[in-house]
Amino acid sequence: MRRASSLAAAFLLLTAGSHALADPAGDEVAIRERLTRWTAAFNAQDAVAACDLFAPDLVYTVPEISAGSKTTMCGNLAKVLSRTDIRLRYDAPDIHEVLVSGDIAVVRLTWTLTAVSKGGSDVSTEDGIDIFRRQADGTWSIARFIAVSPSPNDALK
Repeated sequence: MRRASSLAAAFLLLTAGSHALADPAGDEVAIRERLTRWTAAFNAQDAVAACDLFAPDLVYTVPEISAGSKTTMCGNLAKVLSRTDIRLRYDAPDIHEVLVSGDIAVVRLTWTLTAVSKGGSDVSTEDGIDIFRRQADGTWSIARFIAVSPSPNDALK
Protein backbone atom coordinates (compact mmCIF):
# COMPACT_ATOMS: atom_id res chain seq x y z
CA MET A 1 0.00 0.00 0.00
CA ARG A 2 2.79 2.37 0.96
CA ARG A 3 4.63 1.62 -2.32
CA ALA A 4 1.46 2.28 -4.37
CA SER A 5 0.94 5.57 -2.54
CA SER A 6 4.56 6.57 -3.22
CA LEU A 7 4.23 5.73 -6.92
CA ALA A 8 0.96 7.65 -7.17
CA ALA A 9 2.52 10.67 -5.45
CA ALA A 10 5.55 10.56 -7.75
CA PHE A 11 3.28 10.33 -10.82
CA LEU A 12 1.24 13.32 -9.65
CA LEU A 13 4.38 15.36 -9.05
CA LEU A 14 5.78 14.50 -12.48
CA THR A 15 2.59 15.22 -14.37
CA ALA A 16 1.88 18.37 -12.38
CA GLY A 17 5.39 19.58 -13.12
CA SER A 18 5.11 18.97 -16.83
CA HIS A 19 1.81 20.84 -17.02
CA ALA A 20 3.32 23.69 -15.03
CA LEU A 21 6.16 23.93 -17.56
CA ALA A 22 3.76 24.05 -20.51
CA ASP A 23 2.98 27.70 -21.15
CA PRO A 24 1.76 28.21 -24.73
CA ALA A 25 0.77 31.85 -24.06
CA GLY A 26 4.20 32.63 -22.58
CA ASP A 27 5.89 30.80 -25.44
CA GLU A 28 3.92 32.86 -27.97
CA VAL A 29 5.04 36.06 -26.24
CA ALA A 30 8.67 34.88 -26.32
CA ILE A 31 8.42 34.06 -30.04
CA ARG A 32 6.85 37.44 -30.82
CA GLU A 33 9.66 39.13 -28.86
CA ARG A 34 12.28 37.19 -30.86
CA LEU A 35 10.71 38.45 -34.10
CA THR A 36 10.63 42.02 -32.75
CA ARG A 37 14.33 41.82 -31.81
CA TRP A 38 15.15 40.41 -35.25
CA THR A 39 13.39 43.34 -36.92
CA ALA A 40 15.29 45.83 -34.77
CA ALA A 41 18.62 44.11 -35.49
CA PHE A 42 17.95 44.02 -39.23
CA ASN A 43 16.91 47.66 -39.31
CA ALA A 44 20.06 48.59 -37.34
CA GLN A 45 22.11 46.68 -39.95
CA ASP A 46 23.38 44.31 -37.25
CA ALA A 47 23.83 41.07 -39.19
CA VAL A 48 25.24 39.17 -36.20
CA ALA A 49 22.23 39.97 -33.99
CA ALA A 50 19.83 39.27 -36.87
CA CYS A 51 21.49 35.89 -37.47
CA ASP A 52 20.89 34.94 -33.82
CA LEU A 53 17.21 34.18 -34.58
CA PHE A 54 18.10 31.09 -36.59
CA ALA A 55 18.79 27.60 -35.26
CA PRO A 56 22.14 25.96 -36.06
CA ASP A 57 20.36 23.39 -38.28
CA LEU A 58 18.26 25.96 -40.17
CA VAL A 59 16.84 24.89 -43.52
CA TYR A 60 14.79 27.34 -45.56
CA THR A 61 13.25 27.93 -48.96
CA VAL A 62 12.86 31.32 -50.62
CA PRO A 63 12.78 32.29 -54.30
CA GLU A 64 16.12 31.31 -55.85
CA ILE A 65 17.25 29.31 -52.76
CA SER A 66 15.61 25.92 -52.30
CA ALA A 67 17.63 24.55 -49.38
CA GLY A 68 19.34 27.38 -47.54
CA SER A 69 21.28 26.86 -44.33
CA LYS A 70 22.22 29.06 -41.39
CA THR A 71 25.58 29.67 -43.07
CA THR A 72 23.83 30.79 -46.25
CA MET A 73 21.37 32.97 -44.33
CA CYS A 74 24.00 34.66 -42.18
CA GLY A 75 26.29 35.23 -45.16
CA ASN A 76 23.46 36.80 -47.16
CA LEU A 77 22.42 38.98 -44.21
CA ALA A 78 26.00 40.21 -43.74
CA LYS A 79 26.32 40.93 -47.45
CA VAL A 80 23.05 42.81 -47.91
CA LEU A 81 23.29 44.76 -44.65
CA SER A 82 26.80 45.96 -45.45
CA ARG A 83 25.76 47.50 -48.75
CA THR A 84 26.05 51.28 -48.82
CA ASP A 85 24.12 51.77 -52.07
CA ILE A 86 20.80 50.66 -50.61
CA ARG A 87 18.90 51.08 -47.36
CA LEU A 88 16.57 48.28 -46.24
CA ARG A 89 13.91 48.40 -43.57
CA TYR A 90 11.38 45.84 -42.40
CA ASP A 91 8.16 46.88 -40.71
CA ALA A 92 7.13 44.87 -37.67
CA PRO A 93 5.83 41.55 -38.97
CA ASP A 94 2.12 41.08 -39.40
CA ILE A 95 1.73 37.87 -37.39
CA HIS A 96 -1.39 36.03 -38.46
CA GLU A 97 -1.14 33.14 -36.02
CA VAL A 98 1.20 31.36 -33.65
CA LEU A 99 0.55 27.69 -32.93
CA VAL A 100 2.59 26.24 -30.06
CA SER A 101 2.85 22.54 -29.25
CA GLY A 102 5.54 21.60 -26.77
CA ASP A 103 8.95 22.58 -28.12
CA ILE A 104 7.69 23.35 -31.63
CA ALA A 105 5.80 26.40 -32.84
CA VAL A 106 4.49 27.40 -36.25
CA VAL A 107 4.15 31.06 -37.13
CA ARG A 108 2.28 32.33 -40.17
CA LEU A 109 3.22 35.92 -40.97
CA THR A 110 3.74 38.65 -43.55
CA TRP A 111 6.79 40.89 -43.72
CA THR A 112 6.85 44.29 -45.43
CA LEU A 113 10.24 45.41 -46.78
CA THR A 114 11.06 48.93 -47.91
CA ALA A 115 14.19 49.28 -50.04
CA VAL A 116 15.59 52.70 -50.95
CA SER A 117 18.39 53.19 -53.45
CA LYS A 118 19.59 55.94 -55.75
CA GLY A 119 17.31 54.48 -58.41
CA GLY A 120 14.23 54.95 -56.23
CA SER A 121 12.35 53.00 -53.64
CA ASP A 122 10.01 50.06 -53.54
CA VAL A 123 7.89 48.26 -50.98
CA SER A 124 7.30 44.53 -51.16
CA THR A 125 5.68 41.89 -48.99
CA GLU A 126 6.77 38.36 -48.14
CA ASP A 127 4.35 35.76 -46.83
CA GLY A 128 5.90 33.00 -44.82
CA ILE A 129 5.64 30.14 -42.42
CA ASP A 130 8.32 29.86 -39.76
CA ILE A 131 8.81 26.73 -37.70
CA PHE A 132 10.41 27.55 -34.37
CA ARG A 133 12.03 25.01 -32.07
CA ARG A 134 12.89 25.59 -28.44
CA GLN A 135 16.66 25.30 -28.07
CA ALA A 136 18.49 23.62 -25.16
CA ASP A 137 18.92 27.02 -23.47
CA GLY A 138 15.14 27.66 -23.67
CA THR A 139 15.22 30.25 -26.46
CA TRP A 140 13.01 29.88 -29.50
CA SER A 141 14.84 29.81 -32.85
CA ILE A 142 13.68 29.35 -36.41
CA ALA A 143 14.62 25.84 -37.54
CA ARG A 144 12.69 25.84 -40.83
CA PHE A 145 10.94 28.46 -42.92
CA ILE A 146 9.50 29.15 -46.32
CA ALA A 147 8.79 32.60 -47.70
CA VAL A 148 7.23 33.76 -50.94
CA SER A 149 6.81 37.22 -52.40
CA PRO A 150 4.09 38.00 -54.94
CA SER A 151 6.50 40.39 -56.66
CA PRO A 152 10.21 41.06 -56.17
CA ASN A 153 11.37 44.34 -54.70
CA ASP A 154 12.54 46.37 -57.73
CA ALA A 155 14.95 48.50 -55.67
CA LEU A 156 16.97 45.35 -54.85
CA LYS A 157 17.89 44.71 -58.49
